[in-house]
Amino acid sequence: MRHRPLVSNSGAAQHSGHVPPTEHPLLPSCNGAPTTGSMIVQVLGCSGSIAAGCRTTSFLLDDDVLIDAGTGVGDMPLDALARVEHILISHSHLDHILAIGLLADSVMRERSAADRGPIQVHALPETIAALRTHIFNGVIWPDFTRLPSADKPMLALVPIYTGDTGPNPKLWERLATMRVAHLVIETAFGDDERQLARISRHLCPAALGHELAHLAGSIDVHITHIKPGERAAVMAEIGRLGSQHKIRALEIGDVMRFVDEPKRAYG
Repeated sequence: MRHRPLVSNSGAAQHSGHVPPTEHPLLPSCNGAPTTGSMIVQVLGCSGSIAAGCRTTSFLLDDDVLIDAGTGVGDMPLDALARVEHILISHSHLDHILAIGLLADSVMRERSAADRGPIQVHALPETIAALRTHIFNGVIWPDFTRLPSADKPMLALVPIYTGDTGPNPKLWERLATMRVAHLVIETAFGDDERQLARISRHLCPAALGHELAHLAGSIDVHITHIKPGERAAVMAEIGRLGSQHKIRALEIGDVMRFVDEPKRAYG
């Protein structure tokens, strides 16, 4: 597993800590960690599709929150799956939601025996509607919002505000009010497929350069969602942008640890 110390200044001033190696690529619970205010983010999947060594989008925050639930979730052991309490879904495409129903099925016995509440799935109302209509409909997959029983289901679908892909002026307006040190952003296609990127509401390197121009300063930018087999070409095109930001491609197994700096005494 690759460990890369990173620095985050989002919100309050923070510094990164090096994550100690573990025998398993998934870290143990951080809920009782002695460092107050720490957060660990693990990249379970960051590819735009599947192939050997490629997993689709999913990030694990500490040990109980997933951001998207692509095929990368399948590499988690059962006890780690059972610790997940929240799943934040960016949009309803299969590469981001595939593991939700499978996770619910895998942990149902353990969570039911422990009388734990449902896993909270947070998404836009239209994404929730898509999950209810097209996934948890008893045809594609059982409805785990009513299983194992209607009063004690495995999943609860909770509407929130979040974002999808493609150009997003509101995002940059919001980021302009924040202290940002790191940004994870997708670039699914090369510039030779910029029309396909536009139609599917994804970015290509040229569009990425336009978007990043809205972000002041020089920060670490992590590219996700590149299609299998296209990483070298896409990153070469990104390298020719001449951006002031430090840009690299995410890899499965990347670990980011963010730790609040202790308060300093002045005067």
